[in-house]
Parts: sequence; C-alpha cells; structure tokens
Amino acid sequence: MIARTRHLLNRPGQLLTGIAALVLILIPGNLTAQPSEGAFGSVEIHASPPNTIPRMRNRFSAGRYELGNATVVDLIRTAWDLDADRIIGGPGWLEADRFDLTATAPTASSPEALRGMLRTLLEDRFHLVARMETRDLPVYAMTAGKNLHLKTFNGEGDSGCMVQYPAPGSPRTAPISFECRNTTMAAFSSQLPTMSGASGYLFNYRVVDRTSLKGAWNFSLKWSPRTAGQAFPAGGETVSLFAALENQLGLKLELTKAPSAVLVIRIVRKPEGNLPSVIGKLPEFEVASIKPDASNAQGTSVAIQPGGRIRISMTLKWLIWEAWGNLYPERMVGGPGFMDATQWVIVAKAPAQQDAVAGWNGPVWNGVDVNSMRMMLRTLLMDRFKLVAHMEDRQVSGYALVAVKPKLRKADASSRTGCKEGPGADQKDPRMTNPMASRLVTCRNITLAQFAAELSKPTSEENPILFNFPPVVDETGIEGRYDITLNFSPSPFPPNAAVANNPVPSEPDGTISIFDALEKQLGLKLKSRKVVAPVLVIDSVNEMPTEN
Repeated sequence: MIARTRHLLNRPGQLLTGIAALVLILIPGNLTAQPSEGAFGSVEIHASPPNTIPRMRNRFSAGRYELGNATVVDLIRTAWDLDADRIIGGPGWLEADRFDLTATAPTASSPEALRGMLRTLLEDRFHLVARMETRDLPVYAMTAGKNLHLKTFNGEGDSGCMVQYPAPGSPRTAPISFECRNTTMAAFSSQLPTMSGASGYLFNYRVVDRTSLKGAWNFSLKWSPRTAGQAFPAGGETVSLFAALENQLGLKLELTKAPSAVLVIRIVRKPEGNLPSVIGKLPEFEVASIKPDASNAQGTSVAIQPGGRIRISMTLKWLIWEAWGNLYPERMVGGPGFMDATQWVIVAKAPAQQDAVAGWNGPVWNGVDVNSMRMMLRTLLMDRFKLVAHMEDRQVSGYALVAVKPKLRKADASSRTGCKEGPGADQKDPRMTNPMASRLVTCRNITLAQFAAELSKPTSEENPILFNFPPVVDETGIEGRYDITLNFSPSPFPPNAAVANNPVPSEPDGTISIFDALEKQLGLKLKSRKVVAPVLVIDSVNEMPTEN
C-alpha cells in the first residue's frame, strides 16, 4: 500500500458544433510541422464539469482514447508533444476553458499515431493550421568529464532507472538511490528532470545530451531530494544532484541555450460558448465500509492500492473537506462539534484503470482518478451520514491586495493570459543563485484582479502560485494589464493575519516569504481583512453512519 498524507493531495452526448468556429492560424516559421496521420473514428467533445484537480487526464485503452479536463493548449501540446511554454500567443481562454474528448482508434495505435490523429482532429474540427519556429530557449547541457564512472551494458535486465527511497523516518535530506540499466545518455538526460527529487535542482528546464557517448550504460547514483514546490529542509548533510552527477558518474550539467521548436499562435475567432457538460449522478464506490479507527490514529491519510482498494482515515470534518477538494479551512462553515470527535476509517473499492502505470501520475493514483474518488466519497457521506451541504458566498478571513509603491511592467499584448512556473521573457532566473527561493512564477498579460484571484487558487499544474491560501481580493485600484514575475520560498503552512500585517524579513539563508516578495519585488502588499468568497455550508449531518 502506498500511503499519501493530506497536504500532498492536492480535473452518446452532443457532438462538437460551436467549437468548430475556432480558428487557429500559426505564424510561418523555419520548420515544417509534423504531418498528420490517420483519423479517429467516432469523436465526442463536451465542456468539462467542475473538477477538484484541474489537470488533464490522458488515457488510451481497448481502442478508446480519452483526454479529460483538457484546455485547448493541452490538446495542442499533446498533439505536437510540446510543453505549454512552447505554445506562444493566443487569448487566456485557451488555458481556462476545459473539454472532455473521447474518440475511438485502432487498438494497436502507437503514441505517435494517436498524436497524428489528434492533429488531424484539431485541423478538421478546430480549423487549426500549424507551422513551427525555432527559438533559443534555456536548457541544461549534459557533458562528459574525463573520469567517467559508467559501465557498458552487459545485456542483462530491462532498460530504465529503478528508484529506491530512504527508509521511513529518515531525514528529508536522506538521498534517493537510482539503479539505471541499459540506458542511453539521450534517454537519461530526457528523463532526468522528471526523476524523483530533481525538480528543485533543474526546475522547469529540459536536459539535452551533449556527452557524445554512444550505446547503452549501467550506472548507479543517489542525491538528496529537493522539490521546487516544497520548502527545503534546513541543516543536515546533503548530496546535490549536480555533485552526484559529477562525483558519482563523471557527468556535468551546465545551463545554456539551445534551439527549440515552438508554435506561435493567434486566434481569429472564439467559439460561441462552451458545449454543455455531461453530468450524471455522482459516482459511487463499488463497496465501502465505515468504522471508528481502532488504531488510535490521528491526522488525515489517504492510501490507494493498485486495483482500486482505498483506505481513508480522518474525522468527519476532514472527510467532508477531502470530498470537496482541499478547501481552505475557513471556507467550510457550520456543522455540529461532533464532526471533530471521532476518527473514522473508510475501506472502499473504486473502479481503477487496470493498465495504469503504478504510483502517482498527476491526478491519477494507482489507476484511480482522485477527483472521481472524491465524488464517490461525497456520495458515501450523503448516503451514510445523511450529509446535506451547499455552496454560498460569505465573509471569511482573507487578504486585500493593495498598492504601496507599484513596480509593474506593462504587458506584452500579444502574450496569452495566464501564469506559469519559470522566468519571464528576459529569461532571468534568480533560483540559480538562491535555490531557497525556489518558486518563480510568471503571469503574462494579466490584470491585478486576475493576479489576486490566482493567489488564492489551489496549487496545480495550471496554477503554480500557492497552496491552500486564504481568498485574496484586488484593492490596488490599478487598471490595465501587466507581465508579473514573482520569486519566493514555498511554505508548508497557510499564513496567518499576523504574518501578513507584519511581514517577516527575508532570512539570511535566502528564504523569501510571499509577503516580502510582493512588497519588495512588485510594490504590492497583502492586508488581512474579511472578504467575500464561496464557502461550503454544512446544513445537517448525523453523528453516526448507517450500518455497513
């Protein structure tokens, strides 16, 4: 069983009609876009219903191709196998409106064939015309030193890198170990940014192979994990990724620039509204039991095994919190005091993708879509605890974003509205010299009202700013659109009013609080006050569940 703690958990019908009015024209460049290959069979596209984890789902099984909760940018980046950063231009709704796409394809279709079919779909149904350019973008170049510590592949074992995590209870700085077999340098460099514990070193940069080493290799290495979205542990001996590569393998990484393919887009016309979403009744667990937790456990935990077996241990209050998707605590109001009294354990079975990759894969965990699991939990609480709840706007504790001495840069009007992790157009990255401030967020062509709203959204791939932050409203009085870059240190805890009204200065170790960053880098400030925001109101709930 894989245990996952609370703070780690962080998206026949009507056929496509209105979306066909979308036209994307791509500016001609130096490279020719990949040709499209084949076409899907039947295709259905609907607007996505609300989702507690706003990330795309991508699955192909038994001839059924699914892209769920996908933006138009998601569809384009999937079809051309590009990062969203390399799709340039277009209005903000390209990253805001979400769709569910279901299509049929031959069961033996390769990933490249599916991408070709998706390109054909975008061309035929979205009237997408695509040409590619090359631009110099930052990358890490991997080179070989004089003293290599690699062994030529001996023909035994599968290819790839196996990970071994430190024993439970080990310090957070304890190294993660990797055993790589039958691995080319090209494959290793491509995989490195996604390997466990590497994001806090490489951030969002690709690694390209410039070792000139041919063939496949066997090697072992280990480094202390550092994650861009989490606060770095203080003290303790660490082995950095860069030192591990150089001392253990004889390889070096250097930040440089390399020609990279990009799509530059503009929108001629926006479709006339989204297609209606297909929302049926809430899904249910196949089977579920609820009992008081006899283990005297405290806190919150969710574990999902391959095959769909789920175990959840929480109080009733936090079960509701989980079911509605990581609400900021003050945004759940009402309900009797007994909701905090008893720790309950739920053991349930949910439908799981039998061919899913084991482990955590974005919004899917061991084959179970976490948003679907939360909807099943809602159904269970409504059925067994007779829970009745609704959403409404109320005053809650939050922040007002105000202007002190604004230092804002007027937006490039051609940029697509949205926020991303990484540097702005100048490509300056202060994380290279101060890794303690590991969050670097760039918002393009955005109003201050939109920026305030981004601050209080749950963190996700599409919204990388903060996690579980109180609601923020704009009271700067500043009009217009701006390009905003903000560099700060992640915090594992939601801030409180005292911290906001009396910001803690940056620490000598390089830590920069979000409050200090806003004031010094942007000339803006967060002031604690009551604000109006949507909250979940508990109307009624029983103290004990009905019998299993």
